[in-house]
Amino acid sequence: MVRNKKIFFSILPLMMIVLFMSDTPLTPQPGQSRGQTVYVPAYSHIYHGDRNQWFNLTVTLSIRNIDMTGKISVDSVNYYNSSGRMLKRYQNQPKVLGPLESIRFIIPESDAFGGSGANFIVTWSAAEKVNNPIIEAVMIGSRQQQGISFVSRGRAILEK
Repeated sequence: MVRNKKIFFSILPLMMIVLFMSDTPLTPQPGQSRGQTVYVPAYSHIYHGDRNQWFNLTVTLSIRNIDMTGKISVDSVNYYNSSGRMLKRYQNQPKVLGPLESIRFIIPESDAFGGSGANFIVTWSAAEKVNNPIIEAVMIGSRQQQGISFVSRGRAILEK
């Protein structure tokens, strides 16, 4: 018992340093904005095994207006491959999302053109400051008895 206390108290300062050096606040506050351009990592396939075999994935881009009262306009959604070449423009005109409304865009598993470095660039705007939407890509794939799924969150690269 005493030995466990010594170990705990010897690593406690290290744990505190890691905790306070983290760039994530202890109680995250929602950011507010009138619009942003957001980069969202996506993976139309990932590599596995010793011979760089790839595993195709279905990608779902999800845009969620998390504001309880304000509307946002999703102005553009563009999909790029690993080389930075635009593969698809998903909207010809803005789409307004009401409070707590969401929209999604899907890249099918059979479409591996994006590659392991695929991404979306999403632009959104609002008439007044609102909570920044949650914009993320959900990747999922399965083959035989193996399945994989993970999420990547978008990051604002330009503020309006």
